[in-house]
Amino acid sequence: MTELPTNTNGNLIWAIAELLRGDFKQSEYQKVILPLTVLRRLDAVLADGKTEFLEKAASVKDLDGAEKALRVYSKHGFYNRSPLDFEKLTGDPDHLVGNLRAYIAAFSEDVRDVIGRFNFDPVITRLNKAGLLYKVVARFAEVDLHPKTVSNLEMGYLYEELIRKFSELSNETAGEHFTPREVIRLMVNLLFSSDDAVLTQAGKIATVYDPACGTGGMLSVAEDHIRSFNPDAVVAVYGQELNDETYAVCRSDMMVKGQDAIRIVAGNSFTEDGHPNEKFDYMLANPPFGVDWSKYADPIVQEHKKQGFDGRFGPGLPRKSDGSMLFLCHMISKMKAPEDGGSRIAIVFNASPLFTGTPGGGESEIRRWIIENDWLEAIVALPEQLFYNTGIATYVWIVTNVKAEERRGLVQLIDAREIWEPMRKSLGDKRRYISDDQIEQITRIHDDFTDADDSVSKVFPNHHFGFQRITVEQPLRLTWVIDEETIENVKSHKTFEKLGKDAKGELKGSGSEREKALGEVLEQVSAGVADNFDSIWRPLTKHLEAADVPSTNQIKKLVYEASSRQTPEADPITDGKGASAPDPDLRDTETVPLPPGEHDWSADPSARLESGPYRESIDEYMKAEVIPWVADAWVDHSKTKLGYEIPFTREFYVYQPPRPLEEIDADIEELETIILSLLEEVRR
Repeated sequence: MTELPTNTNGNLIWAIAELLRGDFKQSEYQKVILPLTVLRRLDAVLADGKTEFLEKAASVKDLDGAEKALRVYSKHGFYNRSPLDFEKLTGDPDHLVGNLRAYIAAFSEDVRDVIGRFNFDPVITRLNKAGLLYKVVARFAEVDLHPKTVSNLEMGYLYEELIRKFSELSNETAGEHFTPREVIRLMVNLLFSSDDAVLTQAGKIATVYDPACGTGGMLSVAEDHIRSFNPDAVVAVYGQELNDETYAVCRSDMMVKGQDAIRIVAGNSFTEDGHPNEKFDYMLANPPFGVDWSKYADPIVQEHKKQGFDGRFGPGLPRKSDGSMLFLCHMISKMKAPEDGGSRIAIVFNASPLFTGTPGGGESEIRRWIIENDWLEAIVALPEQLFYNTGIATYVWIVTNVKAEERRGLVQLIDAREIWEPMRKSLGDKRRYISDDQIEQITRIHDDFTDADDSVSKVFPNHHFGFQRITVEQPLRLTWVIDEETIENVKSHKTFEKLGKDAKGELKGSGSEREKALGEVLEQVSAGVADNFDSIWRPLTKHLEAADVPSTNQIKKLVYEASSRQTPEADPITDGKGASAPDPDLRDTETVPLPPGEHDWSADPSARLESGPYRESIDEYMKAEVIPWVADAWVDHSKTKLGYEIPFTREFYVYQPPRPLEEIDADIEELETIILSLLEEVRR
């Protein structure tokens, strides 16, 4: 194991993990080290006033208000009513198991909750059976984590470094709970790049929120970034995490830094919003990719239906196989109003939210809602192989309701897929990283807001990503004929098979004869090729009646479908009003770009499509792209759908001509020579 490059205490803690080798897997070290680090830090924080606190606490009964009184007496956001501390725990080795559990139980409820979610009690049992409990606790007692020795800021760095190193040791789960630090730094840079106030004004208050906070890395980096520019800023971080252990890590991180850990809550952000009435200045998230949300779909669907835009999921719901866009909807609902300063959001997605979903469907409507409200500022394509458990393409979306004046009505796409450095040693699927200089480079590209170098940055108007999906119809042209094909079509149809059966599926008295009679009638009747169905149906009904086969509408429809033939030369089939009937086999869909201009989300899309620029753009498209080749085609406007997608890869596609045939032939010949040489060696 490599040393922890933080300070002496950090190295001491890191060295304690060596005691676990053989009895614990490397991926399990954090189950021991992290909760004990938290306990040791809290023990050190409470040390100075412990005697005075215990004297006051002795008079407090377990009545209403006791919790508040104990917190006041402790002068911290937590307390411990036990006379034990780490020194006394190690002074009685024979009773260490019971004493350690009693010591933990004497903490205030918030601390017990965190240690409980670490699932630390079974770890105590396991350490004791392995003969390691005393050794580990004694080594922790030697680590000086008193605030006078290790400040809150230093403790935060130390703890975060432990989290990072343990996450790297556990490659199989690191990606679930841990976002690479360079990705977070890039997101934070993009988030704060255009906001000078929070980075410069003394006493500026900034709230930062992550609805899928994992171990709290994004919150920590965001806070550090603000304080590095503005030490006097007041930063309040909020988070929510579903996984118990990572929630415990995040909340304990806040505790050891001396922050108000109550703002980190456990639970599902969608079904039990831990901050229901809060609005935030800045929000970051790396939600799980492709998460299936069907198991908790009911409350989400109900909120969408009943609350609409008064809730969090007004524009629509994505497919249940991928709920990542629900996180963005949830975060947008927590943006401050522009008049209150507005909000900025940075969120990591895979490629799916860029384009999945049909026009009018959930994903498309969410994109439309964001773009037509002019909230989408930029999207940055990241290099592949940046994350621990996936090598797929990822994208950072920057969303805000306070765009800079020059960005209004525009979206910037940044292609940073080739801006990376190779890792000296792979960590799971992570084989690349973004250097500090490259983070600055990407941030500068964003801040410059230009498409002068369109190989890495392009700027588009909002309407560029919208389109109308139109349905193009062609007239139905049919003739009718009774021939062997017609007879076979009738006899193979399920309607024909049921003619002689009752509701229970049993043959009626003369059912089989009726089936046989219908077949015989069709074999007898031949009207040649008719240009209207009545020419066949009228004479056919007489033969059917003679054969005791009722000429029902069911039979008429069966014969109509079986005897009809598509005939391009025939006249179009029309309805009673003279309108041409569409041919479903010739039906096609086309994508028509939206006309330029602002497109207001509040306007009814169906009304927009009925007239004005939308209809005019469709008409122009038909005249230019369809009518010259299919003169009698028309658009069924009742089926037109409005859609939005962001074809990132297509926007930056660069055509690569195929290699010359001579080069390919030369490579093939070279490979053949190598293969023959290898075969010759095998023969020898």
